[in-house]
Amino acid sequence: MEPMIMKGIQLLLSLSILIVLHELGHFIPAKIFKTRVEKFFLFFDVKFALFKKKFGDTVYGIGWLPLGGYVKISGMIDESMDKEQMQQPPQPWEFRTKPAWQRLIIMLGGVTVNLILGFLIYMMILFVWGKNSLPNSSMPLGLGVSSLAKEIGFEKGDQILSVDGKALEVALDINKMLLIRSVEKVQVERLNAGKVTIPIPDNIGDRMFSSGQMSILYPRFPAEIDSVLINKNAFSAGFRPGDKIVAANNNIIEDWVELRNFNNEKANQSVQYVVERNQIRDTLKMVLDAEGKMGVIPKNSIKIRQVNLSLSESITEGFSYGYWTLNDYVAQFKYVFTKKGASQLGGFGAIGSLFPATWDWRAFWASTAFISIILAFMNLLPIPALDGGHVMFLLYEMISGRKPNDKFMEYAQMAGFFLLLALVIYANGNDLFRFLSN
Repeated sequence: MEPMIMKGIQLLLSLSILIVLHELGHFIPAKIFKTRVEKFFLFFDVKFALFKKKFGDTVYGIGWLPLGGYVKISGMIDESMDKEQMQQPPQPWEFRTKPAWQRLIIMLGGVTVNLILGFLIYMMILFVWGKNSLPNSSMPLGLGVSSLAKEIGFEKGDQILSVDGKALEVALDINKMLLIRSVEKVQVERLNAGKVTIPIPDNIGDRMFSSGQMSILYPRFPAEIDSVLINKNAFSAGFRPGDKIVAANNNIIEDWVELRNFNNEKANQSVQYVVERNQIRDTLKMVLDAEGKMGVIPKNSIKIRQVNLSLSESITEGFSYGYWTLNDYVAQFKYVFTKKGASQLGGFGAIGSLFPATWDWRAFWASTAFISIILAFMNLLPIPALDGGHVMFLLYEMISGRKPNDKFMEYAQMAGFFLLLALVIYANGNDLFRFLSN
């Protein structure tokens, strides 16, 4: 099956699960508080529905437009914009006649479900598959450094010992922490220098984002070839699997990134490589292609370890992972309001890219948990037409003792709807532009 189709299937399944559970978060408290729910739909049924059936007071169905879902609650100004119903005398089963605290619980139900679901999925993943571990012992060559990392004090071969006094289970998490968390100092083990403490500038995250160097530290591994593409120049030049490239045009090559960077500068040029094969060195010469590629696939000797966890450990660490996932997403949200950040906004294509090209249950559930937490945060934004908009007006009512009038709510709902529509079009337009550009 085509990778794009596989990603699309996983995206559709994931969103279906999340939408149904989100709407149940509104539906269940509405029923508890004896509020009538007229519709419960997965996807939008603009003009017509793929399926619908009425049970009791509620019509359950599946729409044809997969942009979300909804529950239509009686006596509520929502995306249905049912003005006729709002002009009728209030009824005891309607949303508008319920106490403000009940209405608040109903509106917060969807966000609460998404948040709890994300945390529970992370706990399940850790219990079933364990957690990843990438200690320094798995990277004997240490870390490579970008120009920005070198500028703030890191050196090639450094091994991370601690960040603000805490050891990292996955050393490469250092990039995420530098980008979106407040890191003050990093302690490293440096060859011939021992333990070295590096003070981190306050603006390191902004500098990483603006420069495009999102991973300023990367794992180093030898420039060893795993496989050679038969129809490429490297094969004709005599390169074979297992070869280790140690020099290029008299430049010493210590790791694969150094080789890649060298090759990028020598596109369409002839290069002489020193290759080590079975402890014997030989010289091979070849012409790189227009992109500086050799036609070989590297052998990555960095192996992520899996650590099994007990149920209690999975619950504790799953909660911690969910917390930091939410914290990090909220922290990096500020970049959306920059010119570069806005250009990187993505729609369904970007969300779909979170899923693997082949079916993998662990990856599927991890992506689903991440999307669930994103949906919880995004839905809580104080924008009319989102749950957060309704919550904002309810809090105003509870504090001031006055309800916003229906006409104001209608206009606010319409403004929020068109704002969201514009954002959806813009984000998916970015996806389309990136697809066509590639």
